[in-house]
Amino acid sequence: MEVLIPKLPSFKFPTPSSCSSITTKTSSCVRVGFRRLSSLPVRASTVNQTVAQPTIGHPSLGHSTRPHFPILHQEVNGSKLVYIDNAATSQKPTAVIKALQNYYEGYNSNVHRGIHFLSAKATDEYESARKKVAAFINASDSREIVFTRNATEAINLVAYSWGLSNLKPGDEIILTVAEHHSAIVPWQLVAQKVGAVLKFVNLNEDEVPDIDKLKEMLSRKTKIVVVHHVSNVLASVLPIRDIAHWAHDVGAKVLVDACQSVPHMAVDVQNLDVDFLVASSHKMCGPTGIGFLYGKMDLLSSMPPFLGGGEMIADVYFDHSTYAEPPSRFEAGTPAIGEAIGLGAAIDYLSGIGMQAIHDYEVELGNYLYEKLLSVPNIRIYGPAPSKEVKRASLCSFNIENLHPTDLATFLDQQHGVAIRSGHHCAQPLHRYLGVSASARASLYFYNTKEDVDNFIHALHDTVSFFNSFK
Repeated sequence: MEVLIPKLPSFKFPTPSSCSSITTKTSSCVRVGFRRLSSLPVRASTVNQTVAQPTIGHPSLGHSTRPHFPILHQEVNGSKLVYIDNAATSQKPTAVIKALQNYYEGYNSNVHRGIHFLSAKATDEYESARKKVAAFINASDSREIVFTRNATEAINLVAYSWGLSNLKPGDEIILTVAEHHSAIVPWQLVAQKVGAVLKFVNLNEDEVPDIDKLKEMLSRKTKIVVVHHVSNVLASVLPIRDIAHWAHDVGAKVLVDACQSVPHMAVDVQNLDVDFLVASSHKMCGPTGIGFLYGKMDLLSSMPPFLGGGEMIADVYFDHSTYAEPPSRFEAGTPAIGEAIGLGAAIDYLSGIGMQAIHDYEVELGNYLYEKLLSVPNIRIYGPAPSKEVKRASLCSFNIENLHPTDLATFLDQQHGVAIRSGHHCAQPLHRYLGVSASARASLYFYNTKEDVDNFIHALHDTVSFFNSFK
């Protein structure tokens, strides 16, 4: 059956006048189930410096910070960009971009072993970034912060260094069904090597990991509990301090995946009393290519190296080597110097706003998103409903009956300039548990506004109408 383009509801064709400033043209197409519409012209991205303004009252946090993010002020596919894919990665403020530029233009050099000015300057800024991370999460000592390529590598570091040294056959590792693949796969690999057992906590009726069941699972066989702080699919928040207390009562360690919490709320590792915590720079306004591991100093000091090479050694002989103290022990080779400095600049930026202010604003905006999504017919939003007792993170994963999330995301992007995520979000076991193979996800950050949500909801209604027109 042929699909006739004139039947498309609310379809936006670029007019000749709207295309007059185009420097390049592209072609695109819209997926409908497993069929494709014929190619439709779309406008190439152009920069629009106009900053959205609130309609009434004082500027929201979103409106006041948007000018700091150059990437947000452009058109995509002929529409104003609405970027709500922040759980995948955040955008970068000018301050971070300039920090990277300043490093490469002004004092690019390798760190730690040089005595000349550029090396000393680079070393000071690199180590200053470590101190900023430590202060940001309230670590007791900056030596408890290990820079890694990303949070995935940080988890692997713990799994291979601590795990291979401490796990024995029959030992148990407790996780939840809602963990990111990065928190599951490394422990599967280590468990296969040492004969340990992975146990998973299911969801309760509110679609939150069942903390009561987790507590029941704990025993003297439990050696480590690996859990997220905030779910990247369910938007649920776990009581990490309680989990750490219960785990420590049976002699187990706790590793927390804080990738979705550190960028959005105040996180205090001493208050939480966790043994390990990981996070990633690119989700908190910093560059890609760097993350960090927090580990209690006594644990890091007892752990063998993860990788071998320069920087992580004390002395090297032909028949053996001795190793540096943490964190150098776990930072083999030339590190991501510029990226660390950029992360430090991102922390300065976030701290200038205040993490409590960011969290409060995002809770309100996330609730607004949730309520607006309920207006979409046949929608299923995953995770707990917000309430006075339940504070969801500012993201919503959802499905709409008879509409594949990838088709939905494609139409939103190509016809409305709305950027969301579709797929399993690196959480295939959770999606199987929920009875689906994929979902769509809209995720907010403090530079988003209610206007972004309204534009997304309008585009989503139009998308549903478009696909329903072929039924």
